[in-house]
Amino acid sequence: MTKRDLRKELHPLYAPSAKTPSLVDVPAMQFLMIDGVGDPNTSAAYAEAVEALFTLSYALKFAVKKSAVGIDYGVMPLEGLWWADDMAAFTAGDRSAWQWTMMIMQPEWVTGALVRDITHEVARKKKLPALSLVRFESFTEGPAAQVMHIGPFTEEGPTIARLHTFIDIEGHQLAGKHHEIYLSDIRKAAPDKWKTIVRQPLG
Repeated sequence: MTKRDLRKELHPLYAPSAKTPSLVDVPAMQFLMIDGVGDPNTSAAYAEAVEALFTLSYALKFAVKKSAVGIDYGVMPLEGLWWADDMAAFTAGDRSAWQWTMMIMQPEWVTGALVRDITHEVARKKKLPALSLVRFESFTEGPAAQVMHIGPFTEEGPTIARLHTFIDIEGHQLAGKHHEIYLSDIRKAAPDKWKTIVRQPLG
């Protein structure tokens, strides 16, 4: 049995400083993804999407561990791409208009065939409304800037502003969708200890 610590292996992408923003080049990686719209705090669709992503990710982890591949690895954190057709709604906090893609990165040894097989297996065992919406695909972000935010999601504003200022000073432009990576289990950690990577693709 081989053990792999993906977050350690991908340290530059999943452990930025909370003090100083940094530039990274994010390679193509494969993800389980679900698209949706609505306030993440109140939307049933959002909760169902997160449940489906984690359930399938853990099922894949255990299937790989038991298979001939024989790799034991930790499930990667939840990530989210966020935007709105009217960005004024996004920045003003009208969360009902927020659009999102929630996703969890999958290691290279997870194949499309395995995802199909395990999705069918999970569907037989559990009733997950969003399971049929999950897609498995490659996502390439490329050049980006990122920083760690520590604290509640509602207090991300200054962190995002600091990241955008850094991008401007470095001579880059914003491109693509606002990206967040949720490192903390918010069910257990105190809000002032939550760790969220805030990432912004560059033009």
